[in-house]
Amino acid sequence: MQARLTGRVKNSPHDTYTTAVLYPQFEYELHHYFDHYIQIEVALLRSYETAMILTKEEVRSLLKAIQGITKETLLQSSKENMTDMAFTLERSIENRLEQPVVKWHIDRSRNDFQACAQLMYAREQWVALIEKVQMLRDVILDRANMYHTVIMPGYTHFQSAQIISVSFYLTAISKHLLETEKRMIAALEAMNTYCPLGSGAMSGQEYPVDNLQLARSLGFTSYIGHALSGVASRDWLLDIGSCLAFFANNMSRFLTDLMNWGSSEYQFIDFPDELAGISSSMPQKRNFPILERARGKTAHLLTYYVDFLLGQRNTAYSNLVEVSKESSKNLLSLFQEMQVLLDLLMLVFENIQFQSDKMKQCCTKDFYGGFSLANRITEKNGIPYRQAQVIAGQFITRSIQAGQSPQHVSVEVLQEICREHGFANRITQQELQSLFGLHAALTMKRSAGSTNPDAVKDMIVLQTQEAAQCKQVFSRIATDLKQQREELARWMTSEGKEYDR
Repeated sequence: MQARLTGRVKNSPHDTYTTAVLYPQFEYELHHYFDHYIQIEVALLRSYETAMILTKEEVRSLLKAIQGITKETLLQSSKENMTDMAFTLERSIENRLEQPVVKWHIDRSRNDFQACAQLMYAREQWVALIEKVQMLRDVILDRANMYHTVIMPGYTHFQSAQIISVSFYLTAISKHLLETEKRMIAALEAMNTYCPLGSGAMSGQEYPVDNLQLARSLGFTSYIGHALSGVASRDWLLDIGSCLAFFANNMSRFLTDLMNWGSSEYQFIDFPDELAGISSSMPQKRNFPILERARGKTAHLLTYYVDFLLGQRNTAYSNLVEVSKESSKNLLSLFQEMQVLLDLLMLVFENIQFQSDKMKQCCTKDFYGGFSLANRITEKNGIPYRQAQVIAGQFITRSIQAGQSPQHVSVEVLQEICREHGFANRITQQELQSLFGLHAALTMKRSAGSTNPDAVKDMIVLQTQEAAQCKQVFSRIATDLKQQREELARWMTSEGKEYDR
């Protein structure tokens, strides 16, 4: 007769509850947490041997039993163990023992066990996302290096404002990717301090298990430091959601610009046929639904973050299924959507074609030099700046009324307006014409971080250096994780048992 799991409940969970909740949860954990549960079991065995709770022979017998556990065997026996992953794994290992190990699982709880597996899975996925963000950032930086002098209109309030370069705009995107990466690495470092194993049910454990050793065995830098926080907190989940919400928010804005620029009115960008769509009824159309898909996915990332917040809000600060499982139910979806979004963005920025002639032509239509003109009126004519702004605005208005283009402005018009305001004009025709020149619009900007080609090159260098520093920090963390896994595997080997996952 199968031993009962508890003395408080006689019957197995209701079929409806099992079908609707427990079995889907079991399958999810089996698919995503299996390796992590096994690693935790091995780390605990090592800790129990160190603390002399178990003998070396008992540990070896348990390692041998663990070696034979497969996902298939767990799935087959899940219903016999209340369709619970921890119970099923425990029972499966017990059934493979040649003789019982009495103190195995003494002073143990599912609470910190499950919390640790969940965090290890999230960390694994997070590492993969950071690597992909780094790849995307590098692609955008490479593209930015190609367009220092390719001009385009810059906009404020949806109106053409000043001339910028394509590189200048792209470095704003790569900067956002870099800031996202920094936040993600900081979140990863924080995750590695959150190891909950050793917290027990909620108030700690009775046996002197070395929590730091447990944490290090699993690639963490430290135990979380508080037993209640170990099982109640899911701060790392909010950190993840926050990072990706930050990324999604600004990326949706960049994508909005690209969607506008790809329209038939702007025609600033184009994509190869394989990234273009058609209309079923309007054959003249060439659509770019990849941009719409990408922007749509940014909404999902924001939604999941709100879901994580609401899943924890107003819950008791203790171990709760509502917090540990329901509030993180969409974590997999978040990771999947982020992966797809990054893949789409990679396609976008690897294949985007900037239509330099179209952008240059657009730059010739408006009086983008108005800002520079106001500066020069103050500088050369000694006119207070706000009044200089008025004069510059009147100059542009009269030039438009006279049918003059930005390339054929008249200094006589400027002189007339200055006299009307009681001032003399010292700006020459050549100087006036240069203020409305296309490429001069870039070089006139002299501040760091500006659209000046030299400033953009400096930004690319700086971002490249910061990216290298981020990669160095990330590589150190990833290497440490790998080394701890290898060290745990070596310990298993030293026990005379080889575990093949």
